[in-house]
Amino acid sequence: MNRGQTAPGRTGRISILLAMAVLVAILLPGSASADTSSSGEPAEAGAAVSAPSRAQGATVARIVTPVLARTSLTRPHGGHRLQAQTGWSGQAQYLLVLAGAVQRDREWVKVLLPSRPNGSAGWVPRDKVVLDHTPYWVQVSTGSRQVTVFREGRRIRGFRAVVGAPATPTPHGLGAIYERDPQPDPHGFVGPWVLALTLLSDKLHHFEGGEGRVGIHGRDGASLLDPLGSARSHGCIRIANAAVRWMAAHVPAGTPVRVAG
Repeated sequence: MNRGQTAPGRTGRISILLAMAVLVAILLPGSASADTSSSGEPAEAGAAVSAPSRAQGATVARIVTPVLARTSLTRPHGGHRLQAQTGWSGQAQYLLVLAGAVQRDREWVKVLLPSRPNGSAGWVPRDKVVLDHTPYWVQVSTGSRQVTVFREGRRIRGFRAVVGAPATPTPHGLGAIYERDPQPDPHGFVGPWVLALTLLSDKLHHFEGGEGRVGIHGRDGASLLDPLGSARSHGCIRIANAAVRWMAAHVPAGTPVRVAG
């Protein structure tokens, strides 16, 4: 063998070894493709979408075209049909984003659904929504009967409230502002504004022509007989008219609302 020459068959053996290494890497348990985790579930989309938090606010998705919100990304069938407008007053539909993922090179966002059971969520393609951000977080305490508004983690407003009576309690859990509805009669029972939530009553599936949707609203007329700080509503959260006007002017649709004891 002359100096500088490769031994006969050596190049072929190296090629075979490289091919075997690639094959083992593919077949080894725990290896995952670029768009799935080791469990086969979609890989998270990174820092583009953060989970909602009191400190940072939340990502909000405006639905721009009718779309099926899938229950699972790994099962394409089954889910909740979403429209570009809300079901009650036909406003642009903004939903709270809970997470993001990539599946087969397509981006998806997981949104909180305005339907029963409370807390239901679904995955929609990123290209079917427009993302925005809200710096606000609303905390409702049914124990202290208080509504607290945070902006980027800082408490900026606090309001006394009427919450659900023991027979028709305000449902607990994470919800979001679904609609912001000005009232034709600002001196009616619910005051000047109703901020409908994605949360629905666990006791009333039908109420005054609706599906038992819970809201934050004002108070006037007969509702003034129930003092702030009491538990006497059908599940809605009543606050002073000045307070609900402030919330309607500052807190956008899609803002997270956490209800707890």
